Amino acid sequence: MHLRFPATTTFSLRPSSTRTSPPPLIVSFAQRHSAVCYTTSPRELFSINMSKSKGHVVVIGAGVIGLSSALALLEANYTTTILAKDLPAPFESIDPRSQINFTSPWGGAHNRWVPPFPPSSSTPLTPTQQAEHALRIREHAFSLSTFHRMQRFQNQGQDQQAGITFLKGIEYLESPGPEYTSLTAQRASQELGLPGHFRVLESHEFPDDKIQWGCEYDTWCVNPMQYCLFLLGQIIARGGKVFKREVRSVGEVFQLFSDSVQEFGATIPQADAVVNATGIGLGDDEMVFPTRGQTCLVQEPCDATVTRQNADGTWTFCVPRGFKAGTIIGGTKEPDNWDPKPDPEVRERLLRAFEGTYPSILADGKTRLTPVRDIVGRRPTRKGGLRLEGEVVDGAGFVMHAYGLGGRGYELSWGVAESVVEGIQGHLESEKGSRL
Repeated sequence: MHLRFPATTTFSLRPSSTRTSPPPLIVSFAQRHSAVCYTTSPRELFSINMSKSKGHVVVIGAGVIGLSSALALLEANYTTTILAKDLPAPFESIDPRSQINFTSPWGGAHNRWVPPFPPSSSTPLTPTQQAEHALRIREHAFSLSTFHRMQRFQNQGQDQQAGITFLKGIEYLESPGPEYTSLTAQRASQELGLPGHFRVLESHEFPDDKIQWGCEYDTWCVNPMQYCLFLLGQIIARGGKVFKREVRSVGEVFQLFSDSVQEFGATIPQADAVVNATGIGLGDDEMVFPTRGQTCLVQEPCDATVTRQNADGTWTFCVPRGFKAGTIIGGTKEPDNWDPKPDPEVRERLLRAFEGTYPSILADGKTRLTPVRDIVGRRPTRKGGLRLEGEVVDGAGFVMHAYGLGGRGYELSWGVAESVVEGIQGHLESEKGSRL
């Protein structure tokens, strides 16, 4: 099917007065744009009652942030449409080269608690630490929101369908900072609000004498594409629309939906706001850079998600996929590395390092892990952390930016989605009030 737009339209996207922008961008598109819409019953899913809807929001991107935001918007009673170059599909069917920038399929997809710095009057924080502390406080709140949402899926009996597994998380640190060494069960519960079990490990529980601190806690992990397909199904069931389409600016999106569009016997209304959940920010943010990550899927299951922070800045970790789908062993973090090819030597180093850190993954007499597939992905990282803010773009409209989460997209997803809804709701309500 095709959306029916004007034959050729050209317009200028002017720089916003609220932030540094590139020169005016000229955008054009031709008559026929292929689109894919997932639907079972047009009459049921696409009937729009505008007297009940709070407005129409278009979400750019169908990674975990775009999908979570779209579902949260639908739950808040906004008519919602997704435009995305890449859509969720079974992991085995995704092309690792052509879709390397579609980050969500390649994610480890688990939750780690990253504590803020502890209160201390004797050792004041440096300006850099203060900025990091503020970022960690916000992200910790987002991770708590996401944890509670995962529990909600479980309480509703949807955890199996969503690919969610609750299990033990283990942390090993070779060079821990004060935010970790000051972390006790009491602080974890009362100050940080960590749900469930938390325990600081004894030194005899460490895998080797390089480890200086460790803990275990209750956490979750997800099978990434099973979870994303679950979110997509929830969106469609609530009447959301999904079109496979690449767009290059928020102005283009507002132009596409500048008037009501007739499709599937129903009306897709004019866009009132746009969510930029593209991961990299549509390519116009100089603060964004790729962080290459190489991991390996192995056959063996694991009973915990394990993370080791080495003194040299490298990481050793595993994230179980659950549902007899193996375990992800990782991993590298390589800023500004665009190489799409996995390195066999890196794979061997990663597997050896994890076998030494958590040897219990080798059961039934096995002496080595069994590789299934090398994975290379690009985490959409941003200097200063994620961009989560609203902006009125001249010549277009209101856009809520939600991108640049690096490797923490899954674990922060629902905190970000809730903030997206709050930002859009605040803008549209203030805009409505100004017209009264």
